[in-house]
Amino acid sequence: MAIKFQYNKTSLQQQEKQLKMRERTLPTIKSKESALRLEVKKTRREVEKLEAELEEGIQSYQHMVGLWNEFDTSLISVEDVRLSTKKVAGVLVPVLDGIDFEVKPFSLFNSPSWFAEGLDLLKVLATTGIEAEFLELKLEFLEFARRKTTQKVNLFEKVQIPGYKDAIRKIKRYLEDEESLSKASQKIMRTNLELKERKAKEIDL
Repeated sequence: MAIKFQYNKTSLQQQEKQLKMRERTLPTIKSKESALRLEVKKTRREVEKLEAELEEGIQSYQHMVGLWNEFDTSLISVEDVRLSTKKVAGVLVPVLDGIDFEVKPFSLFNSPSWFAEGLDLLKVLATTGIEAEFLELKLEFLEFARRKTTQKVNLFEKVQIPGYKDAIRKIKRYLEDEESLSKASQKIMRTNLELKERKAKEIDL
C-alpha cells in the first residue's frame, strides 16, 4: 500500500499524526494477537481432549454393540441446547450453557435391565460430542480473529509504519532542500544587489 503525500508542511503534519497513531496502537494489537494465540492453543487442546474422551467412551462399550441393537433409540432425544455468548480476548464467542434431554418413560419390568444405564451412557456421549462441536465453533471464531489481528500487525509493522516514516523523511528532505535553495537564492540576490550598489558608487565617483 503506497502512502499518498504531498511535499508541504501540512502533509508532513498529517503523516506524523498517522505514524504516531499506528505506533501507539501497535502494542495493543500485538497483545491482543498474543492473547488470541494462547486462547486458540488452549481451545484446540480442549477440543482434542473431548474428542479423545468421546472416542474412548465409544470404544469402551464396543463389547455391548450387540446389545445396542435391542435399544430403543426413540427413548432419548436432545430437547434443548442452551447457549450464550461471551468475549474471549475481545472476540465474541458462543458458549454452551447446558443441554436438556427428553427421556420418554419406559417399563423397567418389560425392558432389559441395562436400558437405564444405556440412557445415562448416551447422555454422557451426546454431551461430550456437543461440547466438542461447540469448542470447534469457538476455535473457528478465535482462529478467524487471530488471523485478522496478525494481518493488521503485519500491515502496521511491515507496510504502514515504514511507509509513513519514509514519506516523512522524503518530505523533510524536500523541505530542507527547498529551504537551502531559498537561502542560496537570497544570498545570490544580496550579492548581486551589493555588486550593483558598489558599481553605482564607483560611477558616481
